[in-house]
Formats: sequence, C-alpha cells, structure tokens
Amino acid sequence: MSSERILELQKQIFTLVAELENLQRNHSGGEVPNYEFTTEHGNLRLLDLFAGRDHLLLIHNMGQGCRYCTLWADGFNGVLPHLESAMSVALVSKDPPELQRRMANSRGWRFRLASHGGGAYIREQTVMEGSDNYPGAVTYQREGDRIIRLNSSIFGPGDLYCPTWNLLAMAGMGPDSWTPQYSYWQRPRKLDDGGENVLG
Repeated sequence: MSSERILELQKQIFTLVAELENLQRNHSGGEVPNYEFTTEHGNLRLLDLFAGRDHLLLIHNMGQGCRYCTLWADGFNGVLPHLESAMSVALVSKDPPELQRRMANSRGWRFRLASHGGGAYIREQTVMEGSDNYPGAVTYQREGDRIIRLNSSIFGPGDLYCPTWNLLAMAGMGPDSWTPQYSYWQRPRKLDDGGENVLG
C-alpha cells in the first residue's frame, strides 16, 4: 500500500510543480532600484549583472561560512552553461570579493560573483521576509533601464533546486541524518608515503 501512496504523491507533486511554473510565468513583483555591488573588478550595478541579457538569475548565497549554500552552488555550477544559454546568472553574497573569489576557485565555480556586503540589496530583496541573509534565488527582467523582480524562492532541504535531498530521501535519509561538508576526504589509517606534513 505504501508504494501506491508514494506513486500517488509523486504524481501530485508533478501536477503542483506544473501549476507553480504556470503561475510564475505570469507573475511580477514590481520595479526595483538599480542596486550597487562590489566585485573584484570594481563596483557595478544590478543592470550590469544582466550583461546585455533581458533576464537575470541572482543566486543568494550566505557566504563561505555556510556548507548548505555551498551544496546548492556546487549543484548549480554543474548546470550553469544550460542556465546561461537562457539568461544571465550571478552569485551574490555578503563576503568581500577577494573571499568570494577564493571560495569560487576552491570549488571550481564558474559564476560571475558580486558582493552586496549586507547592504540595501539583500535587506530589500531578501527571499525570506525578516531575514537579510537567507539562501535562495531571485529572477529579474530588464525593460530598458527598468528592473522588474519576477519570482523568488528560498533554498532548504527538500526544495525543488537541490536533488541531493530528494535522492537521500529515497534511501530513507534526510537533514536529520546527513549534513553537507566542504570535503569528504578522510585520512587513511595508514599512509604509504610516510604520513608527514598532512594538513587537515
């Protein structure tokens, strides 16, 4: 009986996701200011992040101190060329540009990066009301010099944007039994190279 119920719920989820996507296609959150960001190449504005495109996806990352945000960004990095074929994509966080670059290089991320520094952008464009540093994503549309906020979503275990959680759930695991890490390398009990100067 439980297998039938699982299949029934999966079908309901597909139906609800299709309804959500249809609603999002016709939704607009209104005009927003042309916020300023800092990057490793100097200051730029929200319009600059469109890079000449009509649509922009901004990934809200909490910064290098969040393992969960790293998990999401690792996943998006894998599909970045597909996303960039349709719109401009950038990752923003509160971290200063030099720290963003170090983190991106250590993970192999190819995102364009910008820092909001905890300023007006993240306070006013947050994905979670009442929180100015919550992970998620926002989409914008450019109409000349006007910027329109389209849709936003928060990131969290079980969401639509990180398949890791759904696959863990299929195996009976979840956020109460698994936590993402920056690295999964484990030091062997015996090192054949002598074991000197091992960091970590």
